[in-house]
Amino acid sequence: MALIDLSKKEVHCKIVYYGPGRCGKTTNLLYIYNAMNANARGKMLTIETKGDRTLFFDLLPLNLGKVNGFEIKIQLYTVPGQAIYAATRKLVLKGVDGLVFVADSLRVRQAKNIESLEDMKANLLEQNIDPEEIPIIIQYNKRDLVSTPIPTLDLEELDRDIKSRLDTLTFEAAATKGAGVFETLKEISKRTVRYVAEKNLVSKKQK
Repeated sequence: MALIDLSKKEVHCKIVYYGPGRCGKTTNLLYIYNAMNANARGKMLTIETKGDRTLFFDLLPLNLGKVNGFEIKIQLYTVPGQAIYAATRKLVLKGVDGLVFVADSLRVRQAKNIESLEDMKANLLEQNIDPEEIPIIIQYNKRDLVSTPIPTLDLEELDRDIKSRLDTLTFEAAATKGAGVFETLKEISKRTVRYVAEKNLVSKKQK
């Protein structure tokens, strides 16, 4: 859950990268980590396993500078994609303020994309979070493979599978090369900070 510290003029937000196993969630965070100045990021924590890179989660703290005089501090998390880690995904989602759903462009992962998206929506609803209200951005990753012999999904198919189930902004990306990574991060950060600010202002007015 977001924390607004008025005394320190800081806003702390939690953004989770969600998606099927090996879709590129961790790759997004690694690219961000390596590209950002050391003063703007904390230490990246990763627990790896053989079946899926992330067993529990990746955590990458970022300092995105000031907005309206407030320091914006964001923690980026990923969740493991494999079905056996359902409980872990629910745990990592606790207190989430914004999400990036990373869909895999490989045709062989088509069913897993849909399964993971429905899993995310169900887990949010279980925590009384409306998927239509919380900031969510869709990233279509591995678009660099479209021009290779590897069978991939075209954008129309991805839209039909993903965007039709969650109507929000989409970004094309090739996370291993950094394409679309910061565009995705910038948009979800902007939406999340706005969402957090509005939610906190409303809750304070209600009190």
